[in-house]
Amino acid sequence: MVSFKRIARTRWVQKAIGVLAAEYLRLVYWTSGLVTEPADIYERVTPDLPVILAMWHGQHFMAPFIKRPHLPAKTLISRHRDGEMNAIAAEWLGVETIRGSGDHGNGFHRKGGVGAYREMLNALGDGYSVALTADIPKVSRVAGPGIVRLARDSGRPIYPVALASSRRVEIDNWDRSAVNLPFSKLVGVVGEPIRVAATADDRALEAARLAVEASLNAATARAYAIADGHG
Repeated sequence: MVSFKRIARTRWVQKAIGVLAAEYLRLVYWTSGLVTEPADIYERVTPDLPVILAMWHGQHFMAPFIKRPHLPAKTLISRHRDGEMNAIAAEWLGVETIRGSGDHGNGFHRKGGVGAYREMLNALGDGYSVALTADIPKVSRVAGPGIVRLARDSGRPIYPVALASSRRVEIDNWDRSAVNLPFSKLVGVVGEPIRVAATADDRALEAARLAVEASLNAATARAYAIADGHG
């Protein structure tokens, strides 16, 4: 008997799920009203382009709609089976992907990480903004060191981004995933840019990592407050 896991690994099933997920997210976007804080975020970001966009895992599903048609962007997605479906969804929505993962405190060494890190550096050098989740894999709301090293090595600023919706289903998993629902108030909150000097040593990198973590937590709290009518 053919197992469900084996069927799920087939390309046509992964593509079907990825496309369906993308179209569902498009439905959520087009049936919802968008609020951004600050309201002029695109004007503020423009002088810094390209930038690194940091998000928490599980809160990032609507991220493809941040992109504007004239602003090239790529996103880092893992090589895991679930990552394959996420990559298909992102590409269906017009966002190019870089495949690879971070690691527990050791940067981008494993699961295609070294190559992905180089791809991200090259993308930023070519004028693409790069979006990635900042969490250490399987450790929610703890920023890993990779994103601040990327900022140091590329010379590009990190913009913490939080996305929330008034109607959602919250899942009890490691990353506290929030599945956004149609007919919502969609909220995007962007923190102040975090810049990492090219000369940053381990202490400066740790300070930047903590700043990313704190700013993402603050932006997330603010986004949910606005979405839930408390902002």
